[in-house]
Amino acid sequence: MTGITRLSTGLPVSLSQGGDYSLVGSGSTDVPDVVAPVVIQNARNSGPTGPNTYFLPTSFTSGPLGTFGDANRQFFHGPGIVNTDFALMKTVHIRESMSILIRGEFFNIFNHTQFNNPVGNFSSSQFGEVTSARPPRIGQLSAKFFF
Repeated sequence: MTGITRLSTGLPVSLSQGGDYSLVGSGSTDVPDVVAPVVIQNARNSGPTGPNTYFLPTSFTSGPLGTFGDANRQFFHGPGIVNTDFALMKTVHIRESMSILIRGEFFNIFNHTQFNNPVGNFSSSQFGEVTSARPPRIGQLSAKFFF
């Protein structure tokens, strides 16, 4: 029997704002303005702005024309990771030089949802929402014959 558990914080949420609000010819440097503290909530529950909301988009607004925005690009983290992988192994000896190894492996054995980062593009209608997740529980069985 073997297993491994991974507990970690999420990756930083990258904020951006489509368009060229800073008027420098490139919209990739623009971020929204922060107007309220960023409220993080459980993405499993429906938030005030809809399903799978990780942070409230009302904490941000579009900055005035000609400015870059005052939000840092990555100043808070996305959903954390709580994952457990587990395996059972059994070696069956047939003769002195022959044996069979039977193995069952389960990745994310508790089937805990592992959300990816929310949408960080302020111009998107899904800003602040989690739109994808890592793979669910996966199991596999194997057998190996040694001779």
